[in-house]
Amino acid sequence: MEFLSRIFTIAIASIFVQNYVLSRFLGLCPYIGVSKKLDSAAGMGMAVIFVMTLASTFTWLIHNYILVPLGIEYLQTIAFILTIASLVQFVEMAIQKMAPALYKSLGVFLPLITTNCAVLGVAILNIQSTWPNGDKFNFIYSVLQGFFAGVGFTFVLVLMAGIRERLDKAEVPESMKGMPISFIVAGCMALAFLGFAGLKF
Repeated sequence: MEFLSRIFTIAIASIFVQNYVLSRFLGLCPYIGVSKKLDSAAGMGMAVIFVMTLASTFTWLIHNYILVPLGIEYLQTIAFILTIASLVQFVEMAIQKMAPALYKSLGVFLPLITTNCAVLGVAILNIQSTWPNGDKFNFIYSVLQGFFAGVGFTFVLVLMAGIRERLDKAEVPESMKGMPISFIVAGCMALAFLGFAGLKF
C-alpha cells in the first residue's frame, strides 16, 4: 500500500505541483516553439516522455554504479548530457523512420531535446530527490518520476497547443497576435498551476 501511495505522490507532484515547465520553468523553448499545432505538440510530448523515462533509467544506473563507486560524481553533468544526447539520437532516427510527417513537423525542436534543460533537470533531481523521512529515491521511483515528469510536460504542451489553436481564430488585437498573447497565456497557466503548490505530501 505504501508503494502505491508513493507512486501516486510522485505522479501528482510531477504533473501538477512541481510541473517542470510551469513550476520549475525548465523546457520553455519547446513549450513555446512546438505548441502551435496540437498534433506536433502531442508528438513532441510522446518523444519527451520516452526520452525522460529512458534518461532517468540510464542516468540513475550510471550515477549509482559508475560515478559513485569511482568517486567521480563531479562528472555527472557531462555523463548525463552524453547519455541524453545518445537517447535523443535514437529517438530521432526512430521517428524519422516510423513517422516522417511528424519528424518534418517537429523540425529543429526534436534534436533540441538534447539540450532541453527539463530532461537534464529530471536526471539530476532524481539523484537529489528524497522522501520526507530522508530516504533517497530508489531506481523504480526515479524512473517513475522521469515518466510522470514527461507526462506533465506533455500535458501542459498539449494544453498550450489547444489554447493557441483557439487563439488563432479569436479576435486578438493586432499588437498582441503571435508571441505576445502566447506569453500571456503561459503566464496565466503558470499562475493556475501555482494553485497546486498548497498540496503537501
